[in-house]
Amino acid sequence: RAFTAAPIPEAQLMTLLEAARWAPSCFNSQPWRFLYARRDTPQWDRFVGLLTPENQAWARNASALVVVVSNRLMKDPDAASGDAWVPSHTHSFDAGAAWAQLGLQCTLSGLRAHGIIGIDMARARLELNVPDHFRIEAAIAIGRQAPIETLEDGLQRKEHPSVREPLSVIALEGGFPPA
Repeated sequence: RAFTAAPIPEAQLMTLLEAARWAPSCFNSQPWRFLYARRDTPQWDRFVGLLTPENQAWARNASALVVVVSNRLMKDPDAASGDAWVPSHTHSFDAGAAWAQLGLQCTLSGLRAHGIIGIDMARARLELNVPDHFRIEAAIAIGRQAPIETLEDGLQRKEHPSVREPLSVIALEGGFPPA
């Protein structure tokens, strides 16, 4: 959560989003869309304002904020014409793959990315003109890492790796055990 508040050139942000663009998706539907604002641009304050107050406190120091949305509909792969749309079962899964690619590219580029679900979803839908058939997935703060001491005490205590479930809990050969 500790960012330096340095701006990010648009070309560098586009490199990160280019990595996300190449993520796999069901029938190559590419349901993700990346709505973004860079620090020191006219859109910045609006994007920061869409976050919950707790997230605004630290994310306002990022270089960019990206809101990831995914299309709940995809072109029917079985239709003769490309005009038929059907529900996409994998839109969120596919958008998650794109976010993972973006996060990896951030790390390769010497940047940090932090996912954020603390968003005013109703305001984001309205203010960012998100169509009804798109789901707002999350926001991402991107920037250069600052020293942990730049965060207030409560946030400093959160800056450690999250505990992960052991493989024995998440990897189940043959399925779940019988109930």
